[in-house]
Amino acid sequence: MVGIILSDLVTEILIPAAAVVGIAFALLQWLLVSKVKFSADRQPAPGRKNGYDEYLVEEEEGLDDQSVVVKCAEIQSAISEGATSFLFTEYQYVGIFMIAFAILIFLFLGSVEGFSTKSQPCTYSKDKICKPALANAIFSTLSFLLGAITSIVSGFLGMKIATYANARTTLEARKGVGKAFITAFRSGAVMGFLLAANGLLVLYIAINLFKLYYGDDWEGLFEAITGYGLGGSSMALFGRVGGGIYTKAADVGADLVGKVERNIPEDDPRNPAVIADNVGDNVGDIAGMGSDLFGSYAESSCAALVVASISSFGINHEFTAMLYPLLISSMGIIVCLITTLVATDLWEIKTVKQIEPQLKYQLIISTILMTVGIAIVSWLALPSTFTIFNFGVQKTVTSWKLFLCVFFGLFAGLIIGFVTEYYTSNAYSPVQDVADSCRTGAATNVIFGLALGYKSVIIPIFAIAFTIFFSFSFAAMYGIAVAALGMLSTIATGLAIDAYGPISDNAGGIAEMAGMSHRIRERTDALDAAGNTTAAIGKGFAIGSAALVSLALFGAFVSRAGISTVDVLTPKVFIGLIVGAMLPYWFSAMTMKSVGSAALKMVEEVRRQFNTIPGLMEGTGKPDYATCVKISTDASIKEMIPPGALVMLTPLIVGIFFGVETLSGVLAGSLVSGVQIAISASNTGGAWDNAKKYIEAGASEHARTLGPKGSDPHKAAVIGDTIGDPLKDTSGPSLNILIKLMAVESLVFAPFFATHGGLLFKIL
Repeated sequence: MVGIILSDLVTEILIPAAAVVGIAFALLQWLLVSKVKFSADRQPAPGRKNGYDEYLVEEEEGLDDQSVVVKCAEIQSAISEGATSFLFTEYQYVGIFMIAFAILIFLFLGSVEGFSTKSQPCTYSKDKICKPALANAIFSTLSFLLGAITSIVSGFLGMKIATYANARTTLEARKGVGKAFITAFRSGAVMGFLLAANGLLVLYIAINLFKLYYGDDWEGLFEAITGYGLGGSSMALFGRVGGGIYTKAADVGADLVGKVERNIPEDDPRNPAVIADNVGDNVGDIAGMGSDLFGSYAESSCAALVVASISSFGINHEFTAMLYPLLISSMGIIVCLITTLVATDLWEIKTVKQIEPQLKYQLIISTILMTVGIAIVSWLALPSTFTIFNFGVQKTVTSWKLFLCVFFGLFAGLIIGFVTEYYTSNAYSPVQDVADSCRTGAATNVIFGLALGYKSVIIPIFAIAFTIFFSFSFAAMYGIAVAALGMLSTIATGLAIDAYGPISDNAGGIAEMAGMSHRIRERTDALDAAGNTTAAIGKGFAIGSAALVSLALFGAFVSRAGISTVDVLTPKVFIGLIVGAMLPYWFSAMTMKSVGSAALKMVEEVRRQFNTIPGLMEGTGKPDYATCVKISTDASIKEMIPPGALVMLTPLIVGIFFGVETLSGVLAGSLVSGVQIAISASNTGGAWDNAKKYIEAGASEHARTLGPKGSDPHKAAVIGDTIGDPLKDTSGPSLNILIKLMAVESLVFAPFFATHGGLLFKIL
């Protein structure tokens, strides 16, 4: 057997160094974005501050449109203030939950051994002595709080960056589509690199700090670290659901009254819901998505570390091999850095048609480079042969097999990305067919859109199934965990192209509200259309990785709970399976209804303002934006609690009253049905949105026969887009959090459920 080439000391330097490089690169991109449109003397322009003591003024002497620049600054400021205000309100409620749930973790896990401070035999190696259950309770609680805070910070930073960059992207669009693209993409890269690097750095620091207490008890150490993933995903759930309800209530209200009833353009400043709509892009698509992908990263890392700690890496205390998942993420940051430079510095975009290919090349380049990176990490950080824990036995694995597991995950992500693009981009026939169906009205548009969503599930599921089969065959549950990490290894690039979408969307809205020329609006619309597709690709990545992560966590839970086999023919498991498969439908019903209820109030308010404010349609009256912002804020805060409670309480109720076998059925059922609904919902909504944009752009002869804006086919497309909004931005993305959050929560509480769970069956 060939030993590990990379020394522990080098590993301890490389991981934080990669994270620091990622943070430094993010700050460099921020600096480059901040150079756009500053005044030299920083004298206040008329209007509000944008929160950075800097003002958006023109950069080029030849552009004499100072009033437009000032207007952009005012609009940006209003959006930034609205987003910040909402997130602070949301975080107050989420903070109360965070403290309450932290206490619950401590009480449940501490009671496993009656809050004893005595050391106990290890769970998997009975001949060894491990730290007391009380220590696990304390450190699991700390890691939960750490994950929760990191998740909140990730979302908030993303929102701040997006609201900082949106007006700058609009103003750069005056110089051409290439300049605007670079500004939007750089801003997305700031978020991507900050999130990836922070997630890695905080996890690495937590492991090293916990190690000071746990010493050689790696089994206990990495079991406690799973709280980090639970904290990350629980905050992401509220961010995704709350932000999704906010943004879609405003979007649906603005579209139905503004476009369909009043026949005014999207983002027209006369529309009272327009500011709330643009705020929503930042709190839902940016802050929510940032927390979501951070949660996926944290959970996949935790799942891999838990399995590794009870395999030969943990038993023999091989620190470098143990941190293989973190080394993959470190390599990912360096690879994504090189890939980003290709988009921003090596290949300049000159025409609209180059935008979407450029974003696609980002995925391809990062995947190819990452393949080489994974091979290097696997060669340096792993022994040639080792053993992996596989449901009670140690399975012998070779390093090249583990490389293939990460490789399969990486390319499964690329396949899911391309399939998502094919079904949601208006450059291909599926979306064009949906647009064509608008000839005969909204009903046929809805039928075609639903069919497209269902069909788009097929290839991603085969890709996930293929990855699961080979990864499990090669390296058991550890193989599946590192496959999920492979899919998320290029998270910085994935987030950059994902965040680029909402920034471009906001830029288009600001251009419309500031009264900029039709030519500039065309450029921002082209950026936005490409952004819609990349957002759908990002959601595909999140859902695919969630399936692999939750399966890996499921395997870790089954092992920790002491279940020898999960037999679906036993009544205890089967009832869990069928109930678990129902949960995504219940959850989707709650989130869809929440958006519908909030949108109803928004529509009524927008109609009221159009009917009662004199001169609003003529442009002489001023709409009351604040009331619409308040409707979205109040609705989202109130409505995010029931879906959140459903997800967080289900594992606790099932585990306590029905036991670990029934809970294993619930987890399997929710995973199997949740993935399908999430993919179809996201892709259906994305296709409807781009079908509408296809008609509006009128870029082809076929599109021109369906348009222009305001035609009957266009109105049918707007209705389809409005139906798809809560599917693609609320229910769909939130479902991937449901499946992985229930799995990681079950794993964290597994010691309690195994000791005290199944109360009803004990009575019976």
